[in-house]
Amino acid sequence: MRIVVTGASGFLGRLLADALTRAGAFGGAPISRLVLVDRVASPGDPHRAGTPVQVVHGELPEHLDAVFAEPVDVLFHLAAAVSAECEADFDLGMRANVDVTRALLEAARAQSASGGPVMRLLFAGSVAVYGSHPALPLPAAVSETTVAAPRSSYGTQKLMCEQLIADCTRRGFVDGRVARLMTVAVRPGKPNAAASGFLSGIVREPLAGLPAVCPVDPALEVALSSPRRTLEGILRVAEAERGTGPGRLEGPLPVNLPGLTVSVADMLATLRQVAGDTVADRVTLAPDPAVEAIVGSWPAAFDHRRATALGLTPDPSFRSVLLDYLTDHPDAVAAPPR
Repeated sequence: MRIVVTGASGFLGRLLADALTRAGAFGGAPISRLVLVDRVASPGDPHRAGTPVQVVHGELPEHLDAVFAEPVDVLFHLAAAVSAECEADFDLGMRANVDVTRALLEAARAQSASGGPVMRLLFAGSVAVYGSHPALPLPAAVSETTVAAPRSSYGTQKLMCEQLIADCTRRGFVDGRVARLMTVAVRPGKPNAAASGFLSGIVREPLAGLPAVCPVDPALEVALSSPRRTLEGILRVAEAERGTGPGRLEGPLPVNLPGLTVSVADMLATLRQVAGDTVADRVTLAPDPAVEAIVGSWPAAFDHRRATALGLTPDPSFRSVLLDYLTDHPDAVAAPPR
């Protein structure tokens, strides 16, 4: 089985590559080769565990021949321009999100048309496809049947890709699955250009001894998922067999991965409880209407029945999310929490 991961040098891409190489198998079948694709080099190689790894660096459309030089059985499409980038540069978002996804689908379509396997495609979607508008208010708990009405270019582009993948799946070109990701926190490393990046920054930076800015009203509620739960969800949706019943992927709808509903104020209070006043006092409030307009348009409460049927559950509390981060990244903490 040949598996491709796009965006493999990103945070989730590296976690996924490491998980696949450690497992050495996907859906019970051994992985014969793992192809890691990204426009930039990864800061570290994944754990090999005996799985042959091929690395492809550069713009994806320019390297499709290399990616599809041999049949691709499974492709995890994580590469994307993120929310604030897309809002600042519409053309960038269309190229990086819509055009690249269409190019991948065309290559997969050509593969199946020539007698090759119908590629299984896991697309990393986003809850940014939803948006609150006075003319179309969101329900108390959002589900996959809620009308998607994005309020950002990023959300619109993700929804366009979802619909294109659904049509290609209907026509038998690919076996497409969409896992809509919640905001992933706490992310290690440097800040990215996502509008929601501050949700990691207000925890990560203070723990590292650095100041951080909270650009939204602390009363704002958000839906979060830890890296551990997000990775589990991506793999579960990708591996699930189609059909009815527990553990199977039923129908054409995307899957909203489970999210923990928490206010920013609760996040900051948990940081204070776990790490102490000195750490928590490194966060200052500085409202940014542009950031709040994007993040505030996303729903914070979800009906998780579709994910639950696949055996997925949200993080139990933000305290557990924070403790996971401290366990997984001890070197990122300036001083041990009290």
